[in-house]
Amino acid sequence: MSTDPASQNLAKIEHIVVLMLENRSFDHMLGYLSLEGGRSDIEGPSAGVSNAAAGTDYPVAHLTSTHVPDPKWDPDHSSKATDLQIGDGKMDGFAESYRQTLIARQVANPDPGLVMGYYNATDLPVYDELAKEFCVCDHWHSSVPGATWPNRLYALAGRADGSRDDKSAPPIYGMHSFVRHLDAAEVRWRWYSYAFGTLRCADHEYLVEHRDRFAYVERTKLPLDAALADELLLDPDSASFLEDAARGRLAPVSWIDPLFKDFNLAHAVSNDDHPPSDVGAGQELALLVYNALAAGPLWEKTLLLVVYDEHGGFHDHVPPPAAPDDDVVNFGRYGVRVPAVVVSPWVARGSVGHELYDHTSIIKTILTRFAPAELEHRSGIQAVEHWLKPGHPHYMGKRVAEARHLGELLAEPAPRPAPTRDQLISWLTARHSDRATRLAQAPVSFHVEDTIFTDLQTNMLAAEKHLRDRGLPPGQP
Repeated sequence: MSTDPASQNLAKIEHIVVLMLENRSFDHMLGYLSLEGGRSDIEGPSAGVSNAAAGTDYPVAHLTSTHVPDPKWDPDHSSKATDLQIGDGKMDGFAESYRQTLIARQVANPDPGLVMGYYNATDLPVYDELAKEFCVCDHWHSSVPGATWPNRLYALAGRADGSRDDKSAPPIYGMHSFVRHLDAAEVRWRWYSYAFGTLRCADHEYLVEHRDRFAYVERTKLPLDAALADELLLDPDSASFLEDAARGRLAPVSWIDPLFKDFNLAHAVSNDDHPPSDVGAGQELALLVYNALAAGPLWEKTLLLVVYDEHGGFHDHVPPPAAPDDDVVNFGRYGVRVPAVVVSPWVARGSVGHELYDHTSIIKTILTRFAPAELEHRSGIQAVEHWLKPGHPHYMGKRVAEARHLGELLAEPAPRPAPTRDQLISWLTARHSDRATRLAQAPVSFHVEDTIFTDLQTNMLAAEKHLRDRGLPPGQP
């Protein structure tokens, strides 16, 4: 065991759970903590911060709706758009980038100021509670100033696939993920999702095999008479995250994918927070995961990380710093800050992690805790012998090697009991009641062909077809 105190702190936990959501910036989701919540210890935006677009200033302001009107309003977060938004560190191009996007999509009555907006405690009651009770990381940057998949690849493989933009559909990559190292070290892991695990897209080793390592988040039963696609028919015998957490059967490493698709089948809307998703649905998912852990037998041994893949085109005021990387030409700079909250009985109540983290910090934390030898950079015959282990692991690269892990945040001398969640449960009950009322007034529609999909959803549909065509059975995540 390392003599480093931060690494020793990791020995306090036996389970790491990662929930990675989509496309929101730190200022957009957690900036209210300083703007409205009096949290001077958190680096949020100052009142009056603005971006200009076509001669009009758009200041940061509270948003009046928890979702954007439709997918056409999804901000551009490609590499080109993100470069404009960052503006060589001035962080002044968000409104202009959005103005160009809305015009190009022929949106009626475009409002470039939407990307300057933020949500607050009323909109995000779960995050507000987690920020009070646990640790907010206010310098967690996405790994890449660009799109979804390059950032998710850094979280899984410590590098991207040569581009800061998503691959055209289907987004199937041949990267070497960190779970190969867990397999080599004989450390259990499990990937939970609502349709199929994103790991299958990233690493061909897990394209359709290792089915016992994949499970659903929850075993929701959908109406039998609904005209549902095969991928939504859940196997009643499969395990789920909720069951594994309740029964104390979680693996040392659990990864949770949200529901990415806004099909509105049986009103099962996406909860990934990718616009146009309602952030209230993302709050429900975060509460589902948090409550399962807090109410289960593994609470005192667990670390939950809630984090976002990238900023999604929404404003943040902190310039991304330079990043160490094996490819500094293309990936020598971090991306825009994203929300990140560390939930554990071992973190100080209402604390803030000010150090620089990015998605490779996830890999560094997991391997430092469960397979530290897998962080070694082997060469020669040692590298060949290592490759012959299960999963054929490869060295994770410079970004992982130099990343900070989360052990320094687990500094409490004893675990704290799980806080009461009565108010959050009341919020959830009221939300479900409102939803039931709306459903009674608006019957379910199944006209999927009329749905406008985001680029992410189109890519996910193509990825799922690719996986099913190659042998991943219906009902298997």
